[in-house]
Amino acid sequence: MSAPAPPKVPAAVKPVFDDIVSITDLFCQQHLDEEYAGLCVKLAAKLARKRPSPLLRGDRRIWAAGIVYAIGRVNFLADPSQKPHLRTDELADLLGVKQTTMASKGRLIMDTLRIGLMDPEFSRRDMLDKNPMTWLLEVNGFLVDARQLLPELQVQAWRQGLIPYVPAHAQTDPPTG
Repeated sequence: MSAPAPPKVPAAVKPVFDDIVSITDLFCQQHLDEEYAGLCVKLAAKLARKRPSPLLRGDRRIWAAGIVYAIGRVNFLADPSQKPHLRTDELADLLGVKQTTMASKGRLIMDTLRIGLMDPEFSRRDMLDKNPMTWLLEVNGFLVDARQLLPELQVQAWRQGLIPYVPAHAQTDPPTG
């Protein structure tokens, strides 16, 4: 499986983006996992593309902490039943920032980008699998679970951006095109 292409960010924001992502990548590598790291990059890229980018103002370490916090909130990182799991105070200590500062920046990010708990765009795969709202589609006036559709219809829904991945291809690479 090839590495994902680096996200596109404006040249003016790229150095700041790279600094923030180096912090989130290292943190996720040491304390969370690769999936969290990828979601942090995705969120940082979305913030970098916002005009004007809020990343250009403020401490990069605090932006990184806010990004990890926001992704952690979406995925219930503080819930002891989740794996990986970190309490919010532990998260702040490990990131070397004040808990209130980290939480404020994380909430600002979530409000700015209108990200909610279990947001499909920033959810881990296991969270997506548990969230029935992710899979509900309206077909001919009826709500259906996309996981129950024929594989070719799942591919069509995925290509249209209606579902996050093709369940019929869950053990293989997603279809291309």
